[in-house]
Amino acid sequence: MEVVALIPARGGSKAIPRKNVAPLGGRPLLAWSVDAARESRAVTRTVVSTDDEEIAAAARGLGAEVLDRPVALAADETPMRDVIEHALAELARPDVLVLLQPTSPLRRARHVDEAVELLRATGADSVVSVVEVPHRYRPGSLMALDGDRLVRLADDHAATRQEKPLVYARNGPAILALRADRLGADLYGGDCRAYVMEQRDSIDVDDPFDLELAELLLAAR
Repeated sequence: MEVVALIPARGGSKAIPRKNVAPLGGRPLLAWSVDAARESRAVTRTVVSTDDEEIAAAARGLGAEVLDRPVALAADETPMRDVIEHALAELARPDVLVLLQPTSPLRRARHVDEAVELLRATGADSVVSVVEVPHRYRPGSLMALDGDRLVRLADDHAATRQEKPLVYARNGPAILALRADRLGADLYGGDCRAYVMEQRDSIDVDDPFDLELAELLLAAR
């Protein structure tokens, strides 16, 4: 089975300029995802999809292949499905594609292996990594502002933590494993299974605070 790890790393970023090569633990952010892919037992190829020459050079230096991504597929509003379709077409459609966001630096090789094994064992169309939503952010606790007044977003307000339903959210996602021949319009449609990860491994670097937190967690390892 050919299992390609695809790491989408475009050059543009607003909250953190040049985010995918921003330093984390003395290395580019991108490096942690390349490591996870290359150390995985399941992954047979590690490919970085990018429109940026600096990122391409960094990826090659880390031992990854580089797939040149058209500028038209590197905009803020570009759907990830289009990036995946481009990669599948260029890579002659491997059996499994594992999308590894470079903004999930705390995901490790064992997580990748376990997600791919879950895909294989269940026969599912896809597997996506999720994290348990803290009780304070579950539907019964969510509120919005109507002017300066707080209004509930859910009718079934739970008074205690124990009464709140257990829910999960995609953690980036750090991992999205797909059977290439079953790619649908909705990446999370069809038979999609959950690979549950710990909160400490689920940091999704979106802003400077996330990067600072990731630095602390890496140091704690």
